[in-house]
Amino acid sequence: MRSIWKGAISFGLVTIPVKLYSATELKEVSFHQVRRSDGSRIKYKRVAAVDGEEVSYGDIAKGYELSNGETVVLTDEDFKDLPLTTSRAIDVLQFVPLDELDPIFFEKSYYLEPDKAGTKPYVLLRDALEQSGKVAIVKVALRNRESLAALRVRDGVFVLETMLWPDEVRKPDFGFLDEDVEVRPQELVMAGSLIDTLTGEFDPSEYKDGYREALQAVIEAKVEGREVVQPTEAQPTSGTVVDLMAALRASVEAAKKGRSAEEPAAEESPKKDKAPAKRAAAKPAAAKAPAKKAPAKKAAKAAEKAPAKKAARKSA
Repeated sequence: MRSIWKGAISFGLVTIPVKLYSATELKEVSFHQVRRSDGSRIKYKRVAAVDGEEVSYGDIAKGYELSNGETVVLTDEDFKDLPLTTSRAIDVLQFVPLDELDPIFFEKSYYLEPDKAGTKPYVLLRDALEQSGKVAIVKVALRNRESLAALRVRDGVFVLETMLWPDEVRKPDFGFLDEDVEVRPQELVMAGSLIDTLTGEFDPSEYKDGYREALQAVIEAKVEGREVVQPTEAQPTSGTVVDLMAALRASVEAAKKGRSAEEPAAEESPKKDKAPAKRAAAKPAAAKAPAKKAPAKKAAKAAEKAPAKKAARKSA
């Protein structure tokens, strides 16, 4: 990874020099705009709207449009003396429990690595923060913008979570919030039952981006000149639910069946060497479960024939 920012954590009179790294990356399939006929790349020119003349990058400034349509032009000199007091510092403001922070405020995650000279105070603050069970609320300036942020510990490393300011979070203003919607107790109990059935430990490795995988398959098929095969699974629709209780009851039953089908594989998971083979074998066994009723049917037929045989012996 390449550091994108250097600064210091300011904690009281303690200064900890650190480097900043992006902690996440988007796994998107990127595209270019091209001409449909031959795939030639589309390029754009920076032109002035007034006369259509091309403008060089050095002649471009930032403009703020007023309500009357006029534009205020701001240059680099105008931005240079703005009061970004935390331009190279991560100032610790206070410590709070993590559950007091609404996730809606979180914006982007960064890793912080200490410089060699700051390793000991870094580890000291990290361990103290981890033992407290709290996170630090800080101020930091990144890319000429001051942000509120949370400093927490993950896998032995400080993670800086930049946050939105309170006035940047929109208030939900929807009509249904003022309506008196009646929810029956039975529906609430059934919904709670569905939640309980689907409750488990979060394992991010269990999930995947199905759309990205399908899109990559389409691209690979085109590269190799193969026919693109459409997925056979039926896609869910957004139809209106007519009977809420029936839909909830069916959802609970489906969730229970799915959970019970996974239980045999989960029980055998401690045996690392043979786990994959047993999991593969468990699925066909679950699919063939109805076939186990055959012995019961044979026993029933045998029971029906038994009295007939005894009757035949007596008559003899």
